[in-house]
Amino acid sequence: MPKNSKVVKRELDDEVIESVKDLLSNEDSSDDAFKKSELMVDDQEEKDIDVEEGSDVEDERPAWNSKLQYILAQVGFSVGLGNVWRFPYLCQKNGGGAYLVPYLILLLIIGIPLFFLELAVGQRIRRGSIGVWNYISPKLGGIGFASCVVCFFVALYYNVIIGWSLFYFSQSFQHPLPWDQCPLVKNASHTFVEPECEKSSATTYYWYREALNISSSLSESGGLNWKMTICLLAAWVMVCLAMIKGIQSSGKIMYFSSLFPYVVLLCFLIRGLLLNGSVDGIRHMFTPKLEIMLEPKVWREAATQVFFALGLGFGGVIAFSSYNKRDNNCHFDAVLVSFINFFTSVLATLVVFAVLGFKANIINEKCVIQNSEKILKLLKMGNLSQDMIPHHINFSSITAEDYNLVYDIIQKVKEEEFDSLGLKSCKIEDELNKAVQGTGLAFIAFTEAMTHFPASPFWSVMFFLMLVNLGLGSMFGTIEGIITPIVDTFKVRKEILTVICCLVAFFIGLIFVQRSGNYFVTMFDDYSATLPLLIVVILENVAVIRIYGIDKFMEDLKDMLGFSPSQYYYYMWKYVSPFVLSCLLVASIVQMGLSPPGYNAWIEDTATEEFHSYPTWAMIVCISLMVLAILPVPIVFLVRRCNLIDDSSGSLASVSYKRGRIIKEPVNLEGDNTSLIHGKSPSEVPSPNFGKNIYRKQTGSPTLDTAPNGRYGIGYLMADMPDMPESDL
Repeated sequence: MPKNSKVVKRELDDEVIESVKDLLSNEDSSDDAFKKSELMVDDQEEKDIDVEEGSDVEDERPAWNSKLQYILAQVGFSVGLGNVWRFPYLCQKNGGGAYLVPYLILLLIIGIPLFFLELAVGQRIRRGSIGVWNYISPKLGGIGFASCVVCFFVALYYNVIIGWSLFYFSQSFQHPLPWDQCPLVKNASHTFVEPECEKSSATTYYWYREALNISSSLSESGGLNWKMTICLLAAWVMVCLAMIKGIQSSGKIMYFSSLFPYVVLLCFLIRGLLLNGSVDGIRHMFTPKLEIMLEPKVWREAATQVFFALGLGFGGVIAFSSYNKRDNNCHFDAVLVSFINFFTSVLATLVVFAVLGFKANIINEKCVIQNSEKILKLLKMGNLSQDMIPHHINFSSITAEDYNLVYDIIQKVKEEEFDSLGLKSCKIEDELNKAVQGTGLAFIAFTEAMTHFPASPFWSVMFFLMLVNLGLGSMFGTIEGIITPIVDTFKVRKEILTVICCLVAFFIGLIFVQRSGNYFVTMFDDYSATLPLLIVVILENVAVIRIYGIDKFMEDLKDMLGFSPSQYYYYMWKYVSPFVLSCLLVASIVQMGLSPPGYNAWIEDTATEEFHSYPTWAMIVCISLMVLAILPVPIVFLVRRCNLIDDSSGSLASVSYKRGRIIKEPVNLEGDNTSLIHGKSPSEVPSPNFGKNIYRKQTGSPTLDTAPNGRYGIGYLMADMPDMPESDL
């Protein structure tokens, strides 16, 4: 070491402890032992360290066991229940195959660029969402807290859906399936079909009455549904056990939870294509309705689906990416995961429409038989003349085409009295045009179709096990979006925090397993995430592009990736994505304002759904959900802006070296003149400022004003210290 350095000698294994400032100003580049060592700047909050490549010191942050495990985790998080029951509905509703055009365009404009941005900031800064945005600008630290709040809201009701799937999974091990036929009711005199089931259908009755035992309104609680309470508890236990060790435990489960749904989808596709009528369903799906594609509503819904399909703004993407090495090719990951997500949606849509085509064909056959019998009765009664029936028509084995021919003839001849005849048109297209999404698709339409499958219990077990795995994959990312930022910021034990988080979520989630719980799921799904997440992602874009700086961010990407990203991303991030996101936010607010706030209640007497407006207290809850989700952003901004939290760390960190290993050493300021730099007392010493990185400066080398190049984008970087400790919030 240079002679003019201020050295404090200690008797502990020949260690040398020096103040950071002295060490930086007096390092000798010829000291090989020093250059091989690794320096850690550690303040009172024990911040994570940046590790120089080739060092013997390993970063304490957990890491993925393999690149495949990481990709499966991101795929499992982004590919969820929405790919199976939301995307097919949007395809059906918005022009069939033509819907894929705006979806792909918006995937390229906002999907991949923003997904790449989140992957990059997580990998570069190696923190959760709170740490990342504190790192970029402490005033915007509330973005990370807002992401955590939204993740918590979504996790509350998302795990309820997994609980529903577990219930159906447990009921699938019997033949015939319990929702195959309507139950019979016995009284003293005779036996009859349950009226509520007879007015609807067996699968609809089973969903609303047997599974949910639903009440007739949101205000009518009805008490807890004990079957769903047990299933919810089981779902949270599964999540807790999988997440308790962080990515070390959840990463291994990803091999099954992420890959198994693809096995099931492929099996369903092969089986579905062999079913009668499946081709009609797929043809209906891919028949483009180009005139619908020009409607603004289609583009708004496509943008919303792209946004939520990739899990943008939740913090899960950032959390998973933060466990990567700095030189990981996150651009490749962004493109790969985005297109895997897209093709998964297309695959799920093929499966859904193949099965719905089969179901529509069965319903159409029943319709033809029932209405043919009506025509025969009308012929016998003399209401219809035999002369109007073509001679080749045989009502005992009539086809759908022949029936529709007879139907059209009767409609033309008996134009005035046709409505009184009670005949119905039996067309597969009419059945396929009945748009079904969400729980209506998974727990009613799809379950009804599976009752007609050979070996239906097997397919039911596979389907609901697939839903459980899809849900768990998304839940892992959602919970990681809560746990990782809090652990990084407040330095709590991950195991304890995971258990506490799951317990709290379970007890709050009991409101979703009341008899009125399904209405609360709808409320949270509509109001807890949409607007807050849009605002969060817009602020993320502004933080990186405007606050951190687009040019600096592009340089960081070049350092990490080893090549310069396309200028396409530069213009997308700087101009196009913010504009599109702003338009989407305005459109969503307008849509929310125009749509009457309410829910569809199940009415037992009529066995139909009926729209109910939210009562006043429910409207307050809806508004509170949105406000609470975004409230951390202004609160943290005001706290930082008004300096309500002391930015001073109290002293400079200290470092010690021992045979190239890091040893953290507490600073003893009493009687230690080396802690007084330029005559300043310890309390006057400023905290290291982020953006002014601390480097090992070799003798004779020019002063480094910007971050040096290197494979990890850190060069000789020793530490990046934010303006203030993250744990202050």
